[in-house]
Amino acid sequence: MSFFASALTAAVVGILLAHLSRQRSSPRHLARRDWRDRLGLDVTRSQFWLSSMAAGSAAFVLVYALTELAVVSIVPAVVVAMLPKAYYARKKVRRVAEVQEAWPDGLRDLVSSVRSGSSLPSALEDLGQFGPAPLRSVFGAFAVYSRSLGLVPALEMVRSDLADPTSDRVIEVLILAHQRGGSVVPEILSDLAVATTRDVWTMEQIRGEALEQKINSRVVFVLPWLVLVVMTMRSGAFREFYSTSVGIVVVVICGAMSLVGMAVATRIGAQSEEPRVFVGSRT
Repeated sequence: MSFFASALTAAVVGILLAHLSRQRSSPRHLARRDWRDRLGLDVTRSQFWLSSMAAGSAAFVLVYALTELAVVSIVPAVVVAMLPKAYYARKKVRRVAEVQEAWPDGLRDLVSSVRSGSSLPSALEDLGQFGPAPLRSVFGAFAVYSRSLGLVPALEMVRSDLADPTSDRVIEVLILAHQRGGSVVPEILSDLAVATTRDVWTMEQIRGEALEQKINSRVVFVLPWLVLVVMTMRSGAFREFYSTSVGIVVVVICGAMSLVGMAVATRIGAQSEEPRVFVGSRT
């Protein structure tokens, strides 16, 4: 197979991968959510798919240049093409985790401000200036929105920006505390801080337990293909065997089994996304 034919094959594989990944990354419960909010992307949809295809094609060309075997190059190309999605998904998880971990300290700041005589709107405005960094960046414009639109619409805008279930619950309780008012506000905020701290600690435990399984599944998947690439980098019996029809069949079957096993391991180790039950509860 010529180099140009191999490059064409890589492009076709990239297009098919993009199509399949688009279908798999659009479950029904996320169909109506914005593209960037759903994956935490800082790029457009077109840029994302182009970067995935470019990464897969580059990996295909590199492995083909080392092994001169197109069939050996396909699986590494598919894996590398999936890396941008994994990167952005990890970035989103990290952003959500930082916000969730910041809420207990932010709520304690609110409790201290309210007990010292500040109103809840003033305490929330101070959170945008002196609160934890992940919350400060979101509440920075809260004062302007609150004075022009009102506290509840401003909190709804903050909830839309944060877009995670923990923040949904916190914002809903903050709205309730504002509506109740009076001496119950510090008590409500204190109970909310305790409950949120407990939730964050539980989520950290779940993430820690899932991390080892994810690492093991990646290592088990990558090592055999790394060994195969190393064995076929030089001309000899291994390269000759995998150039034959029997060798191609072996690689295709093993590649399919590896991808299926990786998908199963990823699905088993994936943490189910908590539904945002408070979204759309207010108009």
